[in-house]
Amino acid sequence: MVALAIVVDVAFHGGGEIVVNAAELAERTGMARRTLEPLLQALSRERLLDSTRGPHGGYRLSRPARLIKASEVIAVGLNSLEDGGLDLTGRLHRAVIEPLWDEFDASLLAQAEALTVEELLKRAAKAGLRKPVSEPLNFVI
Repeated sequence: MVALAIVVDVAFHGGGEIVVNAAELAERTGMARRTLEPLLQALSRERLLDSTRGPHGGYRLSRPARLIKASEVIAVGLNSLEDGGLDLTGRLHRAVIEPLWDEFDASLLAQAEALTVEELLKRAAKAGLRKPVSEPLNFVI
């Protein structure tokens, strides 16, 4: 979910020549930068985001939003999780719970395969969210 939130935020607030820096992203999402950085790196490695270094650096989508499937983003997020969860090994867990979660995973990934980042941006617009417009500096005296 965090990986998807990152990509949608970058798509919503960035675009073309505009990059989204990690500090602004952390502030908007309410996440610590140390939480975001590994995911940003993973999303860049998988070529879902392009990164630019330097004082005006940040992230932008590596390809048009209509060509990025939600399932790709979710897969990167899942693959970047640290293996620190509970390790339940009981018979009931193996026989019932694990297969149930596998069904949930398959169903969720099938839905995510049909969604693109562009469609999620349309949902944001439908919800009334508007991209902030930055006013150019005016030095008229």
